[in-house]
Amino acid sequence: MTHTAVADVAQEILVALDRPSQISPFSGRLTEFTTEEAYAVLARIRELREARGERVVGRKIGFTNRRIWSEYGVFAPIWGYVYDTTAHDLAKGGGRFSLDAFSEPQIEPEIAFKLAESPRTGMSPQELLGSIQWATHGFEIVQSIFPKWKFTAADSIACNGLHGALLLGGQCVAPGDRDAWARTLSTFEIDLYRDGDPMDHGHAANVIDGPVHALLHLIEVLRHDRHNPPLQAGEIVTTGTLTRAFPAISGHHWNTVLHGIPLDGISVTFA
Repeated sequence: MTHTAVADVAQEILVALDRPSQISPFSGRLTEFTTEEAYAVLARIRELREARGERVVGRKIGFTNRRIWSEYGVFAPIWGYVYDTTAHDLAKGGGRFSLDAFSEPQIEPEIAFKLAESPRTGMSPQELLGSIQWATHGFEIVQSIFPKWKFTAADSIACNGLHGALLLGGQCVAPGDRDAWARTLSTFEIDLYRDGDPMDHGHAANVIDGPVHALLHLIEVLRHDRHNPPLQAGEIVTTGTLTRAFPAISGHHWNTVLHGIPLDGISVTFA
């Protein structure tokens, strides 16, 4: 793709995200639309959003849960940016959140980390945990500007990894025993409820063998990215859904219960 084509695609996506509205996938309109070209579009969207005052606060990793790959036809993780306009403290919102700004939103329970220092490639899980300031449990609201969630991996990358919002719960500082913490982050379990009814049971290992491994994967992916920078100290990274994703609809109440990890469950009611 030429620079002009990348800019045109980026502008069309940003308009669709802002309205919000839906458009046809670029994979069906362009002769060739690769994942590398999609990451170039992602970088251009970041430039546009920063030019109007938004600030990157982290990244989201998507499709880390192998259980959902066949459902969406995407068979490898992707990533997008989290902005100061898309990250929200659940407590400050009183546990309520509006879905008005999203197209076909879905809810995903996740684990997120804040980096105390910039990570290096080739780190072990224990070494990476030494670079993490805190962990938290949150809900990511993902969305599809492509009707009925039909897209290719490149399409999903270009629209910021399907990211809509990140709703963050309370923080947990990593304990001193990194070996034990690494095991915990690979073995904990989660139950997801809607209006008191159980919707799904998830396991840490669903997310590329655990959230820390998902973060390690992103570090390596970014090492080969010609368009986007590596992770920096201070960034928040949410690591992908621990359960299946479910449609997020106004009026419903969602909550989680975590087992085997020192993090509290969270809840949200959609307005």
